[in-house]
Amino acid sequence: MNKRRKLVIALGAGALGIPLRSFAQQPAVRMRRIGFLGPSSAAAYAKEVEALRAGLRDLGYEERKNLLIEFRWAGGNYGQLPALAAELAGMKVELIVSATTPVSLALQNATATIPIVIVNIGDPVGSGLVKTLARPGGNITGLSNLVADMNNKRLEMLLGIVPKLTRVVYLLNPGNPQTVVSFKALQATGQKRGITVLLAEARTPEEIDKAISSARQQNAGALMVALDGFLQQQRNQIVELTAKHRLPTITSDPAYTEAGCLVSYGTNLIEHFRQAAAYVDKILKGAKPADLPIEQPTKFELVINMKTAKALGLTIPQSLLISADKVIE
Repeated sequence: MNKRRKLVIALGAGALGIPLRSFAQQPAVRMRRIGFLGPSSAAAYAKEVEALRAGLRDLGYEERKNLLIEFRWAGGNYGQLPALAAELAGMKVELIVSATTPVSLALQNATATIPIVIVNIGDPVGSGLVKTLARPGGNITGLSNLVADMNNKRLEMLLGIVPKLTRVVYLLNPGNPQTVVSFKALQATGQKRGITVLLAEARTPEEIDKAISSARQQNAGALMVALDGFLQQQRNQIVELTAKHRLPTITSDPAYTEAGCLVSYGTNLIEHFRQAAAYVDKILKGAKPADLPIEQPTKFELVINMKTAKALGLTIPQSLLISADKVIE
């Protein structure tokens, strides 16, 4: 038998030894398709989106392998939200992750059937997004950040840091109904403490410049910044202006403090986006949003920028320093 024939026989015998299942077509991986609607830009929400992706990876979802995320961004222009929400709803994604109250309200108007996972929402019940926290009752569920409830605590912190504080400016975006409600509550608290809380509205970068510049003209001793997607997008502008006008500033988002603002106190938004992945997973596996309770924060983070405090000539109370989660030197 020649060598060629022996080789053919050997190959044939080897093939017979391969289990038949090896030739069977492997089951196709199911590609899950979800949406994400953000109030500002991908750059402004880079850490939050990466946290969501990390949470999804931990649960077995990886983009381009078994997950596709359709991103849409409003660029800080809330007038675009209805069209973007309708666009995502029309794509028939399996669910949509929604960041902030204005975005969630736009999605609520766009669809009553596609599940919506909300993140960074101050008052889901008061804003009309859900019936109750325990039983949302519709196509919306997710995480609340209790921003409005924490403003009183932030005002108390300012009173302990800024000597003889009598006037505070609250910077908000009037296009965000949640921050307008927060201002009214904060104003009432300020009256009880003998503090005048002034309103500063901004929908554009130019209006932010004007609002912060006029704060000092109104003899304001400090600035509070509402948690809002557009304002977060303009974080660096706000930090530069408050430094220029030597205006002590407190926010709920630690990213402001890391960029140069004085103090932040609030929920860990990055962790919230990671936790949102669990809601995505449950819904993709068949859970109904109506039956998934809204999660409320149990931990709040205090971040203090000591470089900024020294530049402003302010002394941070020892009680705050001891309780701080992070002190930036």
